[in-house]
Amino acid sequence: MTPEEIDVIVRVAGATLLLTAAALLVVRRQRRRGLFFLPLAVCLCGFLAGNTPDAALRLSGLVGEVSRLLSGFAAVFLWWFCLSVFDRTFRPRGPVLATGVAWIAIAAVDRGMFGEALAGAGLSWLLIALGFGMVAHLAWRLIHDRPGDLIDERRKARVLVVLLLGGQLFADLIIDVVMGFDWQPHGFSILQNATLLAFTGWLLHLQFGLLTRPLPYAVGSGIDRGPAPPAPSPEADRLRERLRVLVEVDQVHLDPDLTFDRFVSLMGAPDRTVRRLINQQLGHDHSRTFLNSHRMIEARRRLTDPARRHDKLITVAMDSGFSSLASFNRVFQDLESCPPSVFRQRALAPTNEPTEARPILRND
Repeated sequence: MTPEEIDVIVRVAGATLLLTAAALLVVRRQRRRGLFFLPLAVCLCGFLAGNTPDAALRLSGLVGEVSRLLSGFAAVFLWWFCLSVFDRTFRPRGPVLATGVAWIAIAAVDRGMFGEALAGAGLSWLLIALGFGMVAHLAWRLIHDRPGDLIDERRKARVLVVLLLGGQLFADLIIDVVMGFDWQPHGFSILQNATLLAFTGWLLHLQFGLLTRPLPYAVGSGIDRGPAPPAPSPEADRLRERLRVLVEVDQVHLDPDLTFDRFVSLMGAPDRTVRRLINQQLGHDHSRTFLNSHRMIEARRRLTDPARRHDKLITVAMDSGFSSLASFNRVFQDLESCPPSVFRQRALAPTNEPTEARPILRND
């Protein structure tokens, strides 16, 4: 089999698998994650369509130009998809959204969307700088959130994702600096395509494997509710009682600096046992969602208390256990679909007294 044949097989098979996986994710129950992967799959297909040194094997005409343009956006959607795999609550916003939009705009200019003169302005180096920033942010998020991840397979994969993406970025940078941006032997292109597909496939394996995991439980649910009943053993009953005391009596979740390691210590049980209790019996995939669910209960209680109607939102946030007003607003907006100020206004709005029904006058 010739290198050209291998090249075509890898790229066509890869594009087919990417689009099939995207369709499967969209029709599955977690469609939001599928929506994160769908643009990535389309952009990766564009990358595969043009990532070959043989001009005869590339798409030409308008389709080829569109594919080339889409391939420049793949890095952003890969970044966002990685974040969504490891955080069910992830949504691109703030600096993450701004950086992604900036990358797309710069990549569009660099790919000649606004003329060939701007395409030769050396913007590739700016994209490399942004790429380092995106990988650095991803590494920080994955490592920072790793201790509280309650799913063993996903927690272990966090470090590996950072190593793989970081290694790929540094390898590409060294090659671009030493060999130039136009260096692209056939074997390297095939290896690059295969490596990218293998990495994406592994992320999809994590994604599909986690679809069967329990979803984070609704905010406001008590610790005695969950998708699976507790094991009928004295030890399980003791742990659940200890958890109830920590939350309902000691209210440890009101401490914004509470770490999962500290919580495990307060539970007086092995780390793995506490993780399985919160994940498999209470339905939370991260300690942050577990603690925030109870912080939200406290926040809603304070926001609906007429005696506290004049409390500042920062006071409500801090007294409820949130580390900042920004995190409080973000969590509240995500889970209540409205800002805390609007929630309080609606809850404390005076209700109209029911009017007495008037008799119907009839002419018999």
